Amino acid sequence: MNPDVIIAGGGIIGLSLALELRRAGAAVVILDRGEPGREASYAAAGMLAAGDADLHPALRPLAGAAAQMYPAFVQQLELLSEVETGMSRLGALYIAEENEACASVPLSAREVQDLEPGLARQDGVHLLEETCVDPRMLTQAALAAAKRSGVVVHHDSQVQQVRFDDGHQLVVCTERATHTTANFVNCCGAWSGEVLGSAVPARPRKGQMLSVIAPECPLQHVVRSREVYLVPRTDGRILIGATVEDVGFDKTVEPATIQCLHQSAANLVPGIGEGRILEAWAGLRPGSPDDLPIMGAGRLPGTFVSTGHFRNGILLAPISALLMSQFMQGKKPDVDIQAFSPARFLKQKQSRIS
Repeated sequence: MNPDVIIAGGGIIGLSLALELRRAGAAVVILDRGEPGREASYAAAGMLAAGDADLHPALRPLAGAAAQMYPAFVQQLELLSEVETGMSRLGALYIAEENEACASVPLSAREVQDLEPGLARQDGVHLLEETCVDPRMLTQAALAAAKRSGVVVHHDSQVQQVRFDDGHQLVVCTERATHTTANFVNCCGAWSGEVLGSAVPARPRKGQMLSVIAPECPLQHVVRSREVYLVPRTDGRILIGATVEDVGFDKTVEPATIQCLHQSAANLVPGIGEGRILEAWAGLRPGSPDDLPIMGAGRLPGTFVSTGHFRNGILLAPISALLMSQFMQGKKPDVDIQAFSPARFLKQKQSRIS
């Protein structure tokens, strides 16, 4: 029996959509190019910074809606999967630059000392009401929840082409097999543009990160500045990130870059400088020409796209899944996604030609 929907890509965006479509009664198959959840979702930090001042104005309605959905989203994943997601609601400490405008009043030196005694600075520190999750645990929970909900997941099944057969069904081709379906969704992240027949202008945006263990400097809160962020995990690790690089599909980890990130973190929290580096890695975020998500109808009838979430894939996963599920069912999405339509790039191309 052919599935109602085939989703290419088993990261958090594809997995969340699969769960949402299953709730709507659809039979769903996920085809992942490697191991589900091991690309951008695995490399992410997991800060749910819905109120970030640098967030694109067009994304703010989605980010706000996602933040409201997240407690129930996580609860559902943990219930279905019996896997913890590492959620923390302690908030983030943002260290503002001199003369940088912030919406909140800075904490007093005493308040900073009480919250995070290891900080180098006690002035210009703002407490932000933000939630954080562990993306590796979150994606593991989403994968287990999807499988338990009846979603069929195929590993090592890179989608190469999407086309119509003689019976007007969509044919999804991988090296291993050919699948037939009524609906196809491209959630391939940075690799979305490589699916023949999709015409998706996605591009990789590399990010390098590291994790350290610093027993003498336990952090309770996320610590952020313009240059670097530090994210504590429940197992004692502290994540430090991250670069944004346009270098194609290069995932090389550069020691000099890792050292620079480590030093920037130590400038905020000196004890981190003595921390032992546990891991260093690079991930490829799914970018787009205008750094906004690509969500909506694809080039061929019955095809759809949900990619290009750049630095906000973890945050936007539940709202993207809901809106795309509604859109695919012919319903009006709860939040307008017209600004993210793949058609905007076709219009731009036509405008340049004319």
